[in-house]
Amino acid sequence: MSIRVLIVDDHAVVRAGLRHVLDSEPDIETVGEAGDAREATFEVRSLKPDVVLVDVVMPGQSGIEVTPQLLKESPKTRVLVLSMQDDPSYVREAFSAGASGYVLKEAAGAELVTAVREVARGGRYVHPELGARMIEAEAKARAEAELDPLSAREREVLRLLALGHTNQEIAKRLFISVRTAETHRAHIMQKLRFTTRAELVRYALERGLLDDARYGLE
Repeated sequence: MSIRVLIVDDHAVVRAGLRHVLDSEPDIETVGEAGDAREATFEVRSLKPDVVLVDVVMPGQSGIEVTPQLLKESPKTRVLVLSMQDDPSYVREAFSAGASGYVLKEAAGAELVTAVREVARGGRYVHPELGARMIEAEAKARAEAELDPLSAREREVLRLLALGHTNQEIAKRLFISVRTAETHRAHIMQKLRFTTRAELVRYALERGLLDDARYGLE
């Protein structure tokens, strides 16, 4: 039985090229096309394709943004994102939205076919080189998190604590509730395994948080 594919791209010439590549395969059949997210949602609801090949950049909603809606309309459908972006962050975003694969527009026809077959059988697909860069980026992010486990907001709170501000003053300066300021402080102490303000001050000094112009030190 053929793999039924819906092609979603806002350029007719691109859709035609993709259709030509896919329909040349004996086990793949293009069952429909759509030019934007709204049309894609309607076609998925009507056709229930095995795979939706969807472009990232489209007018209105992007291919990544519409992915959850497509899966809601047809839970058994697999989404394969087509993109010109070779940034690992886009790949993570696509998979987080529910996509099963990510293939570059510059990919050869053979790779596109391989990707369609892989996601149709329930697997995941990403170009090997892009996948390797994604793993490398994630490893780097984990290493950076281990060196500095605090979020941007927690670093703001830490700076103010190190400068001697109370929870009430921090809440006023950052436009948050006192309870939220207290929660941030508790999380900071827990993450850094500190028990005293002196330890916070030393940590802030070592990280250059007290002389960083970005914080507008007064």
